[in-house]
Amino acid sequence: HAVWKYLDCGIEEAGFARLKCCDCGRERLLSFSCKQRGLCPSCDAKRAAAFAAFLQDELLEKVGHSMWTFTVPKMLRPYFLHHRELLADMARNAYETIQELMAEAVGDPRARPGVVAVPQTFGGAVHPHPHCHGLASRGVWTEKGQWTPVPYIDTTIAEKLFRHKVIHLLKNNGLLSDERIEILNRFRRSGFSVDGSVTVWPQDNQGLLRVASYLLRCPVSLSRIHWTPGSKTLFYESNGSNEDPLYSHPDGETLDVFEFVARVITQVPEPSRHNIHRFGFYSSKARACRAKKILALSAFKNEASSPKDNESNISPRKRA
Repeated sequence: HAVWKYLDCGIEEAGFARLKCCDCGRERLLSFSCKQRGLCPSCDAKRAAAFAAFLQDELLEKVGHSMWTFTVPKMLRPYFLHHRELLADMARNAYETIQELMAEAVGDPRARPGVVAVPQTFGGAVHPHPHCHGLASRGVWTEKGQWTPVPYIDTTIAEKLFRHKVIHLLKNNGLLSDERIEILNRFRRSGFSVDGSVTVWPQDNQGLLRVASYLLRCPVSLSRIHWTPGSKTLFYESNGSNEDPLYSHPDGETLDVFEFVARVITQVPEPSRHNIHRFGFYSSKARACRAKKILALSAFKNEASSPKDNESNISPRKRA
C-alpha cells in the first residue's frame, strides 16, 4: 500500500488541488503528496522541516544540545529488525544511559535531561542497521526546574552502560540466551558504540535544522541512485559515511534491482508505530506539568492585581 501511494506522489493524474489568487486571479495545480514515512524523500524532507520548526519554537530550551548515536553489534541487529516494538525500548535505554550518567555527574539522582530520541533501522547503503539517535540537552534540570550544565560525559562508560541495558532488555523478552551472552562477552570488542560529539548551540538554527533533517532522514536518496532503464543492476553512490565499516564502500555499491527494492521496503515503518520519542524534561507529561504551573501562576497574578471588593469600592447607595 505504501509503495503504490509513493508511486502516485506528486502526479496530477492521482489527484490535485486548484489554487487561485484572490488578487490577480492566477491559478495553479497542487498535486497531492503521499505522506509516506521512510519511503518518499520529498515527504520526509517536509516532515523534517516541520519537525525542526517544532523543536525550535515549542520544545527545546535555549541551552546547548548534543546528538548522541547508539549502535548495537551485528549479532543483535536481527532481534530489533524482526521485533520492531523493541526499537522504542532501545530509545528508552539510550535515554536512561544519558540520564543516569548526567545525574551522577551533578550528584542528583532525580535530575533529568531533555532528550528527543529517534530509532532508525537503516545505514548509509540502505542496509539493515538498527540504531538510535538522540538529541539531548548538555545538562539537566532539577525537580525545582533549575538548570545545571554538564559539559562532558565519558562515552566509554556510556557504551558499557548501554550494552548492559540492551542485553538485559533482550534477555527479559526471551530473545537472548545465556549462551549467546557468553559468546558476546568473549569478543575483544563488544560491537556496541556510543558517540555524542555533534553539538548544537542555542542560537545555531541551521545546525538544528541539519540535525532534525538527519533524525528524520529518508532511507534512500534519489540523487545517489544510478540506474539505466532495463538494466538488472544499479549503482548506489556512497554518502561518504563510515557509520558501519561492514557495509561501507569507498565509492558505492552495485546491487541487484530487486535486492535494492527489498532493502528499501523493509525500512518502511508500520503505520501506527511512533518513531519519535521524548523523554525527561521534554516529555509530554513534563511539558503538561509546566504548562499547568504557568497557568496557575498567571491566574494568581491576575487575581492579585484585580481590585478587591472592599468597603471603599461600594457605592453610597449600597452602603445605605
